[in-house]
Amino acid sequence: MKANSAKPVVAIGSIMHESNSFNAEPTDLADFHYRGDLEDWSRGNTEVTGFIEGAEPGGFDIALTIYTGATPKGPVAAEAFEEVTARLLGSIRAVPQIDGVLLALHGAMYSEAFPHADEEIVRRVRGLIGFGIPLVVTHDFHANVSPQLVAMTDVLITYQQCPHLDTRQRGALAASILARMLAGEVHPRQAIVKPPMLWTIPFHNTYEEPLQSITKASIELEKQPGILAASVACGYQYNDVPYIGPSVIVVTDGDAERAQKEAQRLADMMWDRRETTRLTLPDAAAAVSSAMQEDRFPVSLFDVGDNVGGGSPGDETTLVGEFLRQRARGWVVALFDPEAVAAAKSAGIDGIFDMDVGGKSASTASKPVRVKGTVQSLHHGRFIEPEVRHGGHRFWDMGHAAVIAEEHSTADDLNILIVTSERCCPFSLHQLISCGVYPERQKILTAKGTVAPRAAYEPVSSKVVLVDTPGITSVNPKRFPFQRIRQGLWEFNN
Repeated sequence: MKANSAKPVVAIGSIMHESNSFNAEPTDLADFHYRGDLEDWSRGNTEVTGFIEGAEPGGFDIALTIYTGATPKGPVAAEAFEEVTARLLGSIRAVPQIDGVLLALHGAMYSEAFPHADEEIVRRVRGLIGFGIPLVVTHDFHANVSPQLVAMTDVLITYQQCPHLDTRQRGALAASILARMLAGEVHPRQAIVKPPMLWTIPFHNTYEEPLQSITKASIELEKQPGILAASVACGYQYNDVPYIGPSVIVVTDGDAERAQKEAQRLADMMWDRRETTRLTLPDAAAAVSSAMQEDRFPVSLFDVGDNVGGGSPGDETTLVGEFLRQRARGWVVALFDPEAVAAAKSAGIDGIFDMDVGGKSASTASKPVRVKGTVQSLHHGRFIEPEVRHGGHRFWDMGHAAVIAEEHSTADDLNILIVTSERCCPFSLHQLISCGVYPERQKILTAKGTVAPRAAYEPVSSKVVLVDTPGITSVNPKRFPFQRIRQGLWEFNN
């Protein structure tokens, strides 16, 4: 970007990672993948797409820094954190003229040295650019936001929806506010309030109560004059950090008192509904038994304890074990198991498959289970999601994959195991379709997630059932050895 540009120049960038503190497998530098040129950055429906689309109407030019992320896993290794952060700072430093910064950060990155890792990134960026240059940051709905981070930003905006279908719009809002700041039209003041609770993940669906009306209230608040942004973020319960849990951040035009008042009002709405967030999920045995007795299919069982989007290993076998034990018919499960993929390749299409699958990662709570069948097909594992789905990503890669028809399959009721060589979040039905599996023809679908897969799975499902399975994304927070979280959170005392 030319230093003598007639327009203001805004540096944009993104580092995204949701880090599960309880996953024993660290996220290394090799796990981070980088986007390339402007065309690459513009693809999909992410907040970065919104940043870029906001440049022309906002009257500013953009300077690309870095755009990187990794699939949720364990804590980010110290070396990896320092490297990706240094690349961001170096890219900002290389821009001859900077009038503002737009950053998309997850808000639940946990590194070995910095539990609130996104806060540390913001601290270093602010130290580089000073307080005279506007810094606007977006966060995921599952961010654990600290007051210190809010104090270091001019504006912090989180997604309002879960599943995350509004990422592009939130990025565009961030760009619009920054443009108005550069033009001298608005002077943001923001406040954060954190109700003393976790608001556990089964209740993160913003399209159902008890959260739906709170989300609607935040959306309506943003329509009021003088309100620039209103965010209700539910947090991420698998981060062992002091500021775990929900956050309400309200940004006004110059009115700090109003920002505090409105943030407190929305936080009080969450606190008043705490009794509606008690956990009553079925275990795997009950969920499979009930699904088999349904008269409308497919039924989707969500494997909450092995939520890949929450940093789990993706190879828990509790549900597939129940399918085999109860002789369920017409099920499909995707498991991360590179060894099984290699075995299927060796056997070839129509070859015999007979081995223990899953249960092999360092943090897996379940044991491998024996699966016998035939290799139905082999795939390169890359697929495209053309619709707006959770997170807004378009291009996906589960690595080389194999489809196994379990030995008790029939022509009408295929029992299908998909083994993959890369962990893949189940946010798209095209993970199945690209492997020749048609969801509407199955009786029981599974997704290793909690709320995020709903956008893809609900349209084809007769019902969605969250299953209380074991694993490092187990729904019950009392199962985890927290060390850093603040005391007095409601879920630990009830």
